Amino acid sequence: MTSIKKRTAKIDLKQYGMLMALVAIIVLFTIMTDGKLIKPMNISNLIFQNSYVIILAIGMLLCILTGGNIDLACGSVVGLIGACAGTFIITMGMNVYLAIILCLLIGIGVGMWQGFWIAYVGIPPFICTLSGMLVFRGITLLILKGMTLAPFPAAYQQLSTGFIPDFLPEMMLFGQKIKSPLCLLVGILIAVGFCISQIVSNISKKKKGYETQPLLMMVIKMIAISAVVIWVFYLLSRYRGIPTVLIILGLLLAVYSFFTQKTVRGRHLYAIGGNMKAARLSGVKTKQMMFFAYTNMSFIAAIAGLVFAARLNSAAPTAGQSFEMDAIASCFIGGASAYGGTGTISGALIGALIMGVLNNGMSLLGMSTNLQQVVKGLVLLTAVALDVISKNNLIQLPKFFKKNTAANL
Repeated sequence: MTSIKKRTAKIDLKQYGMLMALVAIIVLFTIMTDGKLIKPMNISNLIFQNSYVIILAIGMLLCILTGGNIDLACGSVVGLIGACAGTFIITMGMNVYLAIILCLLIGIGVGMWQGFWIAYVGIPPFICTLSGMLVFRGITLLILKGMTLAPFPAAYQQLSTGFIPDFLPEMMLFGQKIKSPLCLLVGILIAVGFCISQIVSNISKKKKGYETQPLLMMVIKMIAISAVVIWVFYLLSRYRGIPTVLIILGLLLAVYSFFTQKTVRGRHLYAIGGNMKAARLSGVKTKQMMFFAYTNMSFIAAIAGLVFAARLNSAAPTAGQSFEMDAIASCFIGGASAYGGTGTISGALIGALIMGVLNNGMSLLGMSTNLQQVVKGLVLLTAVALDVISKNNLIQLPKFFKKNTAANL
């Protein structure tokens, strides 16, 4: 019984360690920026600035689950889709919604191209997506001819920079003017829905005989997360309400969380990452799942490309450069294993938020871009190092050093 409790505590620490780190980073930068970090306007800016990273991290996680594989081409796909959107909407005058559908289909086509070479020909994902990074960046430059297309119509910009209209009258709360009561109401409903889902999930696990969280841990988790959700929506309600892109993020997070945790196909991704040969012998269609993971990654990159182009209000040849690095870092910082088979959508979200808060906080402090790169690189290294060390077990670490010391002597 004692060993089970220790194992549960270790799992809880790993699950919530990065969440606590995120809270600590927010508190630190809030103090260092004299509260500028948590101003209502800056919270909206954080969402706008990091929406594409969160979207890409969702797709990248599915690739990483298959065995620590990554997609180096997703940043180039973001640029390609932005170029296609600019050509369709600005140059050709196409209907905005038809152009969006075509761009998503192009993204799926790109993913199928890469998925075919990876899953059915057997080219390593690193090599195939490295090739894709060069090919799709070159196609982007050919489409745009080295020029930037702008501006997009208002209907398209609404995709990334717009806000959900509020039909409720303004009100005062805690001495602060609430410009969007609907936003605050939505935040409360989300918090209530989260608590109900946790209770239902816990009851269901007990009926099936699965291991469940201690009651106190579950209550603390519900109170903490609900408070954060309501607080964020309270800050948003004091500015302009719910950003349109937040609705897109919410839908993607909900759909992919359900897919990875509650569906057979989603669990197959974890099985492939755990042991591909064993998964294949167990009846998992590994080639189909690899094909799906990379097709889905480019589809997700297409959504990120549309959102990013709308935010910039232009289609630029350099759009999407190094975005793949931010997405990969977000997944690993959020707890995904470098070996595959471990990671969650919520963890990828936390990792992306850590990256976003670091970027925003350091920018508010006036730190140079070069120093920001150093800090982000060290954060990524630390996250992966913790994963590797936990896999090897800290208890064996002294033996490792002892063995190597003896060998050197």
